Amino acid sequence: MKNCLTIAGSDCSGGAGIQADLKTFSALGCYGMSVITSVFAENTHELLSSMTVSPEVIADQLEAVFSDIRVDAVKIGVLPDTGAMRAVAAALFKYKPEIVVCDPVIAATAGGELMSSSALGAFINGIIPMCSLLTPNIPEAETLLSCHIENVTDMKAAALSLFAHGAGAVLIKGGHLPGDATDVLFDGKEFSIFTHERLDRKSTHGTGCTLSSAIAAYQAQGKPLPEAVSLAKDYLTGAIEHGLDIGNGHGPTDHFYRLFPERT
Repeated sequence: MKNCLTIAGSDCSGGAGIQADLKTFSALGCYGMSVITSVFAENTHELLSSMTVSPEVIADQLEAVFSDIRVDAVKIGVLPDTGAMRAVAAALFKYKPEIVVCDPVIAATAGGELMSSSALGAFINGIIPMCSLLTPNIPEAETLLSCHIENVTDMKAAALSLFAHGAGAVLIKGGHLPGDATDVLFDGKEFSIFTHERLDRKSTHGTGCTLSSAIAAYQAQGKPLPEAVSLAKDYLTGAIEHGLDIGNGHGPTDHFYRLFPERT
């Protein structure tokens, strides 16, 4: 069994963050571990409050895992401030995991800032160069690059710009554009385009977390990056299609729809 570590925030409603990552790892046959960077009091439609974990505790969690357990892949989610980023960067530099998939979470689906604006520079300069894959959606890519993205050509340009900042590969997720959902992957050598028919579903809470975790899990199991992305997108599509009717807002996907087909 492969061991996957998520470094992210805790979502008490269970649909995103640490909870979504661990469910994804388990559903795809990996052993999941976690380092919590923030605690969010959120549900399917609003973010009530949050608490940032101290850099010292983040560093201790990282040391506890890396010093004792083989880590086959790392997924990074919410890094709320520069202190968290320094702690994570130090551990990645020390232990040098080969697979580091980073979902640059800047704002919550339900609304609210998850990464302080003052930390953007530290993220760009300190975290992006440590990542084997960066997976921003269009608003996140626009924030990181101070640009505007309207089409696939713009997505390709954004991927190249983020690659130039040091990421090993970049996946720009195009779900915010009209029409079919098209994602653009630049693996350092060539582009791959992934297009799925847009799903008319309300259960989309934590989709970015789930996709990045699935990619990390598939890569940990030896799948080449383009195949890992394709498999992860297929898994996420099914999870959205079988989304759970939970909460009053954007409900969670069903991470275990393949394990419990009788409830679909």
